[in-house]
Amino acid sequence: MQSLLRWSIENSTDPNPNGPPPEPRKDIDPGIIDMILGRPDAELMKEDMSLATDPSKTEDERVAALDHMEMLIEQIDNANDLAKLKLWEPLHALLTASTSTPEIKMQALWVIGTAIQNNPSAQDAYLALDPLSTLISFLTPSPSSTLQTRSKAIYTLSGLLKHNSPAVQQLNNPSINGWKYLRDALSDPEITVRRKTIFLLSTLLLPTTSASSAISSAPIHEPLHDNSHAAHISNPERASTSTLTASALQTHGILNALVQALTSPLPYGEDGDVVEPDVTFEETGIRLFHTYLVLCGQQLSKEDAETLKLWMKAEQEKDGGEEKLADRWALYLADLKELVAKLG
Repeated sequence: MQSLLRWSIENSTDPNPNGPPPEPRKDIDPGIIDMILGRPDAELMKEDMSLATDPSKTEDERVAALDHMEMLIEQIDNANDLAKLKLWEPLHALLTASTSTPEIKMQALWVIGTAIQNNPSAQDAYLALDPLSTLISFLTPSPSSTLQTRSKAIYTLSGLLKHNSPAVQQLNNPSINGWKYLRDALSDPEITVRRKTIFLLSTLLLPTTSASSAISSAPIHEPLHDNSHAAHISNPERASTSTLTASALQTHGILNALVQALTSPLPYGEDGDVVEPDVTFEETGIRLFHTYLVLCGQQLSKEDAETLKLWMKAEQEKDGGEEKLADRWALYLADLKELVAKLG
């Protein structure tokens, strides 16, 4: 051990401290250094984008590049670097490019949704591109807008709209007509899209004040990252989307669509042959109405209130009492009673 220590000291001491500094070695392959230390994430992100936007590459190669990029921007610093690296424009352009296949578009939606999730800085950078009309257009079923694409579009919309009242306000623009598309998505042929849509609406409606704790089973807003919080510090009202959403639900006929979706659900499934009500959709819908009527203090039209009330009464009789119905919808009994009372 002593001889090893002596050798280490002798070989770590400059034998000629007054001489010129040693020349850097030129026989080391930079590729080996990259392999050992790893390349900077910014460099990898630019490389991924270059590959993803190259129409000469195969679909698999371009999708793999976007998949790798999505992994990188899970780190919030990398997500915020998209603006610095000027990658938002080419990333968004993939959604409308004629050379983008449905699979490439779906993967691009995934990257965007991950980057902006609970990240006000990235939300603002992406919203500057006026992307809502493009995102909303994916909600209409078509050969190029598959189930996976529509699901990812809801994921991306969720990332852009949550805690972001300026984006929610843009849904009212006639050129976007976003609330109409969200209303129609409640009757999508695929139940997965319906679930994601009603959950998004429920989340946007939930008050950001302490009142949101009144119903324990309601969706909970995720915490915002400290290093992207500047937008909320300068404008605390930015995160509040409840009032805007409550107004839109009434103005755009979404409340009536929700009542119909609960009381007279459309079939779903690969062949449209599943007629049983979806438990998850029902539960989220009931939570939404509790939020709207109890927490937000709003009212339904007389017709919608009566339809919902009669349906709930029938479901209660079917289940064998209020307690069992409350358990089915993951509510406290008191929450259920509050909801029924608000229906008149």
